[in-house]
Amino acid sequence: MAKVSINLATGSLQKDEIIVGIDLGTTNSLVAFIDPDKNPKVINDAGKGVLVPSVVHFSEAGDITVGNEAKEYLITDPQNTVFSVKRLLGRSYNDIENYEDFFSYKVIDDNTESLVKIKVGDKFYTPIELSALILKELKERAEHALKTPVNRAVITVPAYFNDSQRQATRDAGKLAGLDVLRIVNEPTAASLAYGIGLNPDETKTIAVYDLGGGTFDVSILQIQNGIFEVLSTNGDTFLGGDDFDRAIIDYWIEKNQLDKSELIKNRELAQQLRLKAEESKKAFSHQSLVNEKIGDIWCTLDRNTFNELILTKVQQTIDCCRNALRDAGLTITDIDEVIMVGGSTRTALVKTMVAEFFERPVHDDLNPDEVVALGAAIQADILAGNRRDILLLDVTPLSLGIETMGGLMDVIIPRNSKVPTKAGRQYTTSIDGQANMKISVYQGERDLVKENRKLAEFDLKGIPGMPAGFPKVDINFLLNADGILKIQAMELRSGVKQEVEVTPTYGITDDQVEQMLMDSITHAQDDVSQRMLIEARTEGEQMVYTVERFLQKNGAYLEIAEISTTQQKVNTLKEVLSSGEKDLIHKTIDDLNEYTRPFAERLMDVAISTAMKGKSIE
Repeated sequence: MAKVSINLATGSLQKDEIIVGIDLGTTNSLVAFIDPDKNPKVINDAGKGVLVPSVVHFSEAGDITVGNEAKEYLITDPQNTVFSVKRLLGRSYNDIENYEDFFSYKVIDDNTESLVKIKVGDKFYTPIELSALILKELKERAEHALKTPVNRAVITVPAYFNDSQRQATRDAGKLAGLDVLRIVNEPTAASLAYGIGLNPDETKTIAVYDLGGGTFDVSILQIQNGIFEVLSTNGDTFLGGDDFDRAIIDYWIEKNQLDKSELIKNRELAQQLRLKAEESKKAFSHQSLVNEKIGDIWCTLDRNTFNELILTKVQQTIDCCRNALRDAGLTITDIDEVIMVGGSTRTALVKTMVAEFFERPVHDDLNPDEVVALGAAIQADILAGNRRDILLLDVTPLSLGIETMGGLMDVIIPRNSKVPTKAGRQYTTSIDGQANMKISVYQGERDLVKENRKLAEFDLKGIPGMPAGFPKVDINFLLNADGILKIQAMELRSGVKQEVEVTPTYGITDDQVEQMLMDSITHAQDDVSQRMLIEARTEGEQMVYTVERFLQKNGAYLEIAEISTTQQKVNTLKEVLSSGEKDLIHKTIDDLNEYTRPFAERLMDVAISTAMKGKSIE
């Protein structure tokens, strides 16, 4: 095996190969690098365009298409075309239950605490796997354009992403064959693209206004000594340029007295109107009137009317800016710079209203679609050690986490995290009345704990007897600048608490760190496949336990045939758990879940009628 050196200051592999910056977006994604002239530059491979639509299509033959080609299937084959997967990263079922209608593909809903899965045909995918397909496409485009292998990257995420969503993004990169050196906040990347924060002596407070196709967020950052601190974030995950298009379409429907219900049925016409609305919106940057026809429908609109149509939406974003300032405890006069990000900030009214609100000119001279990726490339250049004037804060060279069901490693503090740092996750019990929880702490990059290094093990004792899933156990990792790790575990309902201190890096040589990182990259594909299988088995075992317990307690409310069929399905699930086929296990779980779902609803009706018996409702 070739010898590869490790920079222990960054915990990253040191090769002469390039490090790219990736903006993994909800609507579009793109990749950037630092060119030989030391300038950040986005990649346009073979003239396909800079933006890669974050869309994945699965054909019946099993072919997978990503990007522009996949986008064409959004109308013709919606159930097999996945979009906006970023909204599902690190999410559980009850996080997205109110947005079910938004997705045209099937998001599996069977357990409110589990992370979502997407069903396409007979296969089941996690948002991590789907995001990995988009990242892989970006990796391949970069490799084709740069004529060199691309194995290392910096990936950006929204400032409001939680630890689970950040870890999911890391896992997606790993599955795509990328060593993710750092997860960077999108507003931080945008600031770097404008050169803000590159001077270590600089102290500034900035606002980053990010209005994309489907989402809006505003972040208030404080930059001091090269450190970017997010003071507050605000926004709306369902507000963006798509809403501007919708306002134009509704206006044309009204003016032409069209039947909206008929338009919904006529998908081709609806798509034509949507595209014409998008085209008109963009045209207003250089003309004041649009006057065209689609068949017998007049698509007429002037710029002033367009501004009136979108005024309410833009005002909503200004309200978010006001809330973000309030949350940060600041006023408009405290803001030194305002940066515009996202394609929808090209709209003249948006620029005008943002500048008026913050009472200063906005930074908008860089392409708003590209600014985050360009900043990620600059961050990658810093991590590569090519910018000597910038102080790189010390980081932890290996990931720290705990063992979860099935012997899996759940990362709490990812490698390359700046120290000191604090991170935590919430866990629960898997068995009724469980009084103790064993917490095993590991260091390493592999998905199975047996491949990593054990640091400590302790028991959280005295958890009150509750049904499985009820206890809420917070596990927090605090890593100080000296590399001392303090682990705190606390059951929130009872206040039961336990603490332990360990020294994570003790006894590991540079060669061992190097070997652990190389192994994690070499075995990435196998590790993820194994993790997915173990997670499927664990979920299946939990389903068997839950359904059998349900039958014991509530058999009196079920028909004999229902009990018999349920038991048959449970037995089938037990049989396939040892099959080693992830999709078959998920399919059997889904089948059992669909069959038993009405039982719980029936039981709820019985409980309500019993509770209301003898009471009059006025």
